[in-house]
Amino acid sequence: MAAEQKLFTYKGKPMVRRGDTIYYGDLSEKYIIVFTIKSKKKVGDLEVADSVTIDLCTNKGVGKEKVIKKATRESLFEAIDIAEFWLEDAIENG
Repeated sequence: MAAEQKLFTYKGKPMVRRGDTIYYGDLSEKYIIVFTIKSKKKVGDLEVADSVTIDLCTNKGVGKEKVIKKATRESLFEAIDIAEFWLEDAIENG
């Protein structure tokens, strides 16, 4: 039997990274957030995102998503901050 993998979560919602794209939100809900890291800079030994696009999307299945809101921020921290607000608002009011 394969061991069950645990997903990284932020404020109770899964966050999954694939290359420079990060998906945030519960796939059983109507909306998700897609972060796209557009550029990075070196800080010491680490690469840090310095341009991140945020898309609030409908969650209707692969290839059927619709972008509801879009923004760009200068750091992943700033992007996550606004994305959390957008996602909660969309789930509650959408």
